[in-house]
Amino acid sequence: MFGSGIKNLSVSVDRLNEKNTFSSGDQVTGRISFEITKQTKITSITVALAGVAHVHWSTGGGGGRRRRTTRKHHSAKMEYFNYKGVILQENGAVRGTTKLSPGTHVYPFTCQLPQGDFPSTFHGTSGRILYTLKVDIYRPWHLSKNFETELNFVHHINTNLPDLWAPLSGTNSMTLCCLCCASGPLTMTATVEKKAFIPGETVKINCNISNGSFTTATPKARLEQKQTFYTQRRERHIQAVKRFKSVSGEPVVAHTSVVQTEIRLTIPSSAYLTISNCSILEVEYKIEVSLSVRTFPDVTVLVPIILYDGSAHTNSLPLS
Repeated sequence: MFGSGIKNLSVSVDRLNEKNTFSSGDQVTGRISFEITKQTKITSITVALAGVAHVHWSTGGGGGRRRRTTRKHHSAKMEYFNYKGVILQENGAVRGTTKLSPGTHVYPFTCQLPQGDFPSTFHGTSGRILYTLKVDIYRPWHLSKNFETELNFVHHINTNLPDLWAPLSGTNSMTLCCLCCASGPLTMTATVEKKAFIPGETVKINCNISNGSFTTATPKARLEQKQTFYTQRRERHIQAVKRFKSVSGEPVVAHTSVVQTEIRLTIPSSAYLTISNCSILEVEYKIEVSLSVRTFPDVTVLVPIILYDGSAHTNSLPLS
């Protein structure tokens, strides 16, 4: 992989917590290890921390000969930081080198993520937010050899905001029509206990249902994620909606006045966090609660929520 002289380069990064996440201001420590098969001259070994957001998508370009000329590409990039530190460097002349003997060499490193309002790591359909640690080994008359690993960065929100813990509810209703006959109203009020949730947490959804129709209605709930990608000045944007697997509650039979039921919806532990502090990329979540009636449109209530990291600090930056 690294040609004559250097092999088995590896970088190990120390874990700060069980989730192996990093945040603004955290120290990143670890070790660089590699083997040398013969005496090798090294100019320097550097470590770099970088954070960047990038979006890209294409529009137009239908079939036929004109596809290449009509297809338009849209992109934007935000660079949050790019810091480099030196692990090993000759102390003599600028172009001096260090001779390393054959064997295994291990070098510890310590660097610090800058303070700032940086968004969480994200990989989406048309963009991503990426934080990396990169190690470069420089040798005379050789191209630099590098090893790059991704850091799972999380943006901490201020969990002391009262709105995050207040219940949210919504109401919707519909009248079913069959030929010239109209049923009584089908009404649902859905209430979620709070607004802020951690990936992997179970959401309790309380539903008050009145079924004045002539058929059975089944309450359902699912998580909806909306990704929005923007060009630099927000002149163009594209959206992608992902709907997770739904869960069902107890069916409500026809001509029922008021029924209270609870649906428990578990948020996937792999779900990305809410992103509202990036100018070119946003990630939003809603819980979609619906009453499903066969052959008729659903009665739907949408409840906006946010997903945050469970180890968030109370003195962190507010969610915008």
